[in-house]
Amino acid sequence: MDKLAAANKINEFLQSVVTHGGLHLKYRIVVDPPPQSEWEKPEIFVDFSGPDSALLLDRGGELLRALELLSLEILRLSSGEHEKISFDCKNQRSLRFQELRMAAGVAAEKVRQTGTPFQFAPMSSRERRIVHLALRDQTDLRTESDGEGFNRCVVLYPAAYKPAASKPARRTLP
Repeated sequence: MDKLAAANKINEFLQSVVTHGGLHLKYRIVVDPPPQSEWEKPEIFVDFSGPDSALLLDRGGELLRALELLSLEILRLSSGEHEKISFDCKNQRSLRFQELRMAAGVAAEKVRQTGTPFQFAPMSSRERRIVHLALRDQTDLRTESDGEGFNRCVVLYPAAYKPAASKPARRTLP
């Protein structure tokens, strides 16, 4: 990926969205920013600010994530390259990742105390990755992703957990 060309494409797209959408937003595009965290090291970082920031952050940052996803599509990046681009507004992303790490710690204690699995709410692949990474050093626990599409979530198990009965085989009609 040519980072400078990619940043220019993102800028053209965002200029169009902000101008034609009548949004009161400013954004800053940084190529090769300092690492956001030990788990996130984007090659292009876009930071939004301005009076309409709340619109980007409504409904769990849905519009912010949509703009990021559209940028990934415009750049035709494969899913394995999605972590190269990162959008944020008012530090929402790092606050969300801190929240996920804290939730992972609380869930780990709950699973240790009860011996039963804990299922997180459905989340994006990037958020699931943060939960998996936050719990990777817990040798007495294991994580798995479960579900399909928008309902995909992380399930935290005691390391030796064996389900009482395996999932029934899916039946298909003739």
